[in-house]
Amino acid sequence: MEPDNALTCSLGVFAYNEAENIIPLLEALCAQKLRRAVIAEIIVVSSASTDGTDELVESFAHAHPRVRLIRQARREGKSSAINLFLAEAASPLLMVISGDVIPAPTTIEKLAAAFTDPMVGASGGRPVPVNSPKSFMGYAVHLLWRLHHRMAMISPKLGEMIAFRKLMDSIPADSAVDEASIEAIVRSRGLKLRYIPDAIISNKGPTNIGDFIKQRRRIQNGHLWLKKKQGYKVVSQDGGTLGCILFDELRENPASTPKVFAVMALEIFCRVLGAWDFYAQGKNPFAWDIARSTKDPGR
Repeated sequence: MEPDNALTCSLGVFAYNEAENIIPLLEALCAQKLRRAVIAEIIVVSSASTDGTDELVESFAHAHPRVRLIRQARREGKSSAINLFLAEAASPLLMVISGDVIPAPTTIEKLAAAFTDPMVGASGGRPVPVNSPKSFMGYAVHLLWRLHHRMAMISPKLGEMIAFRKLMDSIPADSAVDEASIEAIVRSRGLKLRYIPDAIISNKGPTNIGDFIKQRRRIQNGHLWLKKKQGYKVVSQDGGTLGCILFDELRENPASTPKVFAVMALEIFCRVLGAWDFYAQGKNPFAWDIARSTKDPGR
């Protein structure tokens, strides 16, 4: 029986060749510790997966009636897959979940609880990388997500797994930054974003410099597209905020100053490449090339 004033959610999981992670993710979703939140359905949208992801989901769904699979014949980008989910989802609260993450046991409850405030239109948790911070690339991934956390504490910026009210029938299908596009729609309706720092989402960042550049370059390109097409500027594009959080990071971890500057130099390089792709090449990587090292087993 659902509790009174339950927060009923539809979960959308978006996968392309996620055979290594899809069952652990679905198990984590089905095992969530819930009080007021109710998971009505879990819809997996698999975009032209060829590694057995679809068969794993179908097998899991036999024992878990809330889970169902939508097969997308061609990879048309995550935003296009989200639109398939929006057309099928029946609940007033929706959650968009990347197929390569694992939420902590209370993450769904904490994201849903934000909507007891009628002015909240979207909520997001804190992505925490599972990469070892001992290597330079591992340190880079941890630093960027730590800066994301600092930034979101100042002005909410949501990513990896977000919840939102069903305010729209679709998002721009050619957006390469789907969470930011949802943020833009929520804010355009006069509603607030809520960052939930203890709603933890484990993910894996790139483990080699090529994949790091590929991922960060694509994100910068997508943010420039978002500003032009939806008139929305994410907080990570604000130089003043970036300066403040970098100062805080260096003040708290002065011994890491050389590594911080090395990562920031790499990030600037990626942003220059993303700007080149957008302004000079006219690229919009909404169906992006996968950073393979983020999909390797060993979470």
